[in-house]
Amino acid sequence: MTEVGVDLTHASADLIDAFNEADWERFRGVLSPDIVYTETGTGRRVEGADAYVTLCQGWKVALPDVRGTIRGAIATEDQVAQEILWEGTHTGPMETPGGTLPPSGAQIGVEASLWLRFHGDKAREVHHYLDVLSLLQQIGAIPR
Repeated sequence: MTEVGVDLTHASADLIDAFNEADWERFRGVLSPDIVYTETGTGRRVEGADAYVTLCQGWKVALPDVRGTIRGAIATEDQVAQEILWEGTHTGPMETPGGTLPPSGAQIGVEASLWLRFHGDKAREVHHYLDVLSLLQQIGAIPR
């Protein structure tokens, strides 16, 4: 359950803003130390704030200018669902389960949804439903 007065929509938006700015200290401040992150599309799953921060830093290596724009959000007493558009330029190596993809220089625009479950004001679970097929097509890793 969430503490009375905690605005989860604001807390989840702050997580995206901290990611956009690569402000890893602020990003980590929204996370529970025992957070569990799953990423549909890549099959990745990590446990713990350090592992999740490292994973997100990897996205910023592959797409240094990537930014998430929240297009909509809904919240319950302990969960927030966000519709997000990720936009950026693939100028760094992208680590994937199948190996490293070299920089393509391509602009990307990828739809996603992020579901966050909170305990108090800290995100404890994050489920990222990411259109990886579209991402791979946009960077030229697979044909359109």
